[in-house]
Amino acid sequence: MSKKLLVFILYFLTTTAFVAQEKKTIITGKIIDSIGAVKNVNILNLNTSIGNSSNDNGLFDMKVRVGDSLRISSVQHLTKIIFINKTIFKNRKITIQLNLETTVLDEFELKRHDLSGILGIDTKNAPINKKDSLLFNTMNFSNVDWNASVGDDYVDKMVRPHQVMLPGMGGIGSGISIPWKYSEKMWALRREMEIKKAFPSKIFSEFGEEFFFKKLKIPEERYYHFLEYCNPLGIERLYNQGNVLAVLKILQEQSKSYLEIIKKE
Repeated sequence: MSKKLLVFILYFLTTTAFVAQEKKTIITGKIIDSIGAVKNVNILNLNTSIGNSSNDNGLFDMKVRVGDSLRISSVQHLTKIIFINKTIFKNRKITIQLNLETTVLDEFELKRHDLSGILGIDTKNAPINKKDSLLFNTMNFSNVDWNASVGDDYVDKMVRPHQVMLPGMGGIGSGISIPWKYSEKMWALRREMEIKKAFPSKIFSEFGEEFFFKKLKIPEERYYHFLEYCNPLGIERLYNQGNVLAVLKILQEQSKSYLEIIKKE
């Protein structure tokens, strides 16, 4: 064999192998898992950056060549890499099975409860929201003396309509008076309730029941009374001015003397 013939044969084999390696074909694949066909799976050819997705039957097609790598990814499955070998390239078909991704939950504590399943009993034993309880006590009208007289004040005069005088109904120059029917006691209660709700509710939401009932050890039924005890020191004014630290200091200092006073009662 001559040297030129040998060189020609080697060149031919190298070129053929190179051409075969560069040759592309379209393969058809199917994505499945332990349940069945999987749709909306992303298939990406890592060598060409060309992608596709599986249809409702889990089928897809992709142009590949020998040596390409396909990345198969799905939200509910573990990502998988498929290497295109000569067998896959020749058969032009492939079935890919994905494994479902298992999510491990963090450790949690399951607390026991003392509920019996009887609504009437469980309602009494259910924990009570301290803020709602305090607000209920504020709006409780069971001890109100509805017969007590209440004088006028600025708010009542501002919202009360004038009496209407209709001339000619009772003789010349006379008239009748049609007063506005309202309860002076109800207006007084409304005014008192608005004053009692606004600041105490804000400061209770700001500092929380832990601060008042556990740290300062103020009895729950004495919450509003304690705020009235501290109010001459200007806690409401300081709070509205944003000086929360000053309010905290006053509450902490006054709680000691307040507890001493109620112990003597």
